[in-house]
Amino acid sequence: MNARHFLSMMDYTPDELLGLIRRGVELKDLRNRGVLFEPLKNRVLGMIFEKSSTRTRLSFEAGMIQLGGQAIFLSHRDTQLGRGEPIADSAKVMSRMLDAVMIRTYAHSNLTEFAANSRVPVINGLSDDLHPCQLLADMQTFLEHRGSIKGKTVAWIGDGNNMCNSYIEAAIQFDFQLRVACPAGYEPNAEFLALAGERVTVVRDPKAAVAGAHLVSTDVWTSMGQEEETARRKKLFAPFQVTRALLDLADKDVLFMHCLPAHRGEEISVDLLDDSRSVAWDQAENRLHAQKALLEFLVAPSCKPA
Repeated sequence: MNARHFLSMMDYTPDELLGLIRRGVELKDLRNRGVLFEPLKNRVLGMIFEKSSTRTRLSFEAGMIQLGGQAIFLSHRDTQLGRGEPIADSAKVMSRMLDAVMIRTYAHSNLTEFAANSRVPVINGLSDDLHPCQLLADMQTFLEHRGSIKGKTVAWIGDGNNMCNSYIEAAIQFDFQLRVACPAGYEPNAEFLALAGERVTVVRDPKAAVAGAHLVSTDVWTSMGQEEETARRKKLFAPFQVTRALLDLADKDVLFMHCLPAHRGEEISVDLLDDSRSVAWDQAENRLHAQKALLEFLVAPSCKPA
């Protein structure tokens, strides 16, 4: 299979990733100016959802429509995957009918197996290991508000989950320092930490992580599939709530991001999204523009910019 996939930030070079987020800025400008740009006319994206979503579905579906194409939503129960058809078989069939496939799933191995058997690009819309599309949006948002993130300091507060793993990959690819503040036993994946080396530091004190940081980010304490752990996690993670007072310890021009949905009063104080330093709404919108740049890159590599 010769298709180019996007399963991880490490699938691309730093220059390619920077090109994608810059292209996302351009596509955002085209949309804001009402310029019609449809390089994916008659192209179809298949979207397989094992995990529910608001932003992922809306951004990919709207993005394909705005680029002139179409998107087909498939929940796990809508396909034979839900009845036990092997992933490889489904990939071979779907990739003969579609121009690209986006998958939002649990096990990352589902993505790698599907991609290995697909003749069209496969995009990771989220797995238990990684969420690279969100990081494209986050990096675009920082670029728009503060310029290059190279050499900056980023603080991740909370669970060392898939978002944290993707921030580690972004630290490598975009050349920034990352401090991760999490409770013992909730560190990010050891393989990602080893890959990053001295670029990533794990601490237990959120104040130490945030001190002087240019970007602070967090996520919910309980991810999908971990609901039975909610009560225990709330108690354990309580000292890791991001508040306005915590942001006051960061750089004076700090930005706050949250991939949403947010549980106000848990991982963030109830008023934090209303703080002038929060760019969560821009961040959410940029899922649309960054992913349009990705779709254009993967599905229509020969298309010329407008």
